[in-house]
Amino acid sequence: MKKSIDPLKIIEYFYPQDSALRRLLILHSSQVCNKALAIAERADVALDLEVVKNGAMLHDIGIGRCYAPGIFCEGDSDYIEHGTLGAKMLRQYGAEHNLELEVYALICERHTGSGISAEEIAAQKLPLAVKDYLPLTNEEKLIALADKFFSKSGDQQEKPFGKVRRSMAKFGEASLQRFDDLCALFGVKDG
Repeated sequence: MKKSIDPLKIIEYFYPQDSALRRLLILHSSQVCNKALAIAERADVALDLEVVKNGAMLHDIGIGRCYAPGIFCEGDSDYIEHGTLGAKMLRQYGAEHNLELEVYALICERHTGSGISAEEIAAQKLPLAVKDYLPLTNEEKLIALADKFFSKSGDQQEKPFGKVRRSMAKFGEASLQRFDDLCALFGVKDG
């Protein structure tokens, strides 16, 4: 039997002080969680909703180790690394607290963009190990999709579908196709 987890407790472990960054992380994660659950409610796809809820809350836990001062992140790493850093953090926490968090570590690694392929990492010389970081499970795919509708900067309101799709197109045809595939899987469309 798997132990239930409290994602807010894990967030507070890594972000112990009340801060603008912790509040932003919790707000964004809550927005992604609510969007994912709303999509799941309408989708005809098998999902573990506990994994969706917890994974959505933990997907960006690595942002504090990155440098993005516009969203209060003062770490040393490139922002593109927040998923892999978050995965390492969750694996460490799981080992220290006797919790199996691998499912959530993989969500961290695979949620960025609509996923990132090894070919894209190599071609763009991204500071990531050259391997695929593509969402594989339905839960990973749903969180990656829901995440695209919210930014941690700006007005932090849900972005309209067309704006999200245009944003994904900026990252290339493969990224846009993955986004479209996620939309098709979950029945998400404009309007």
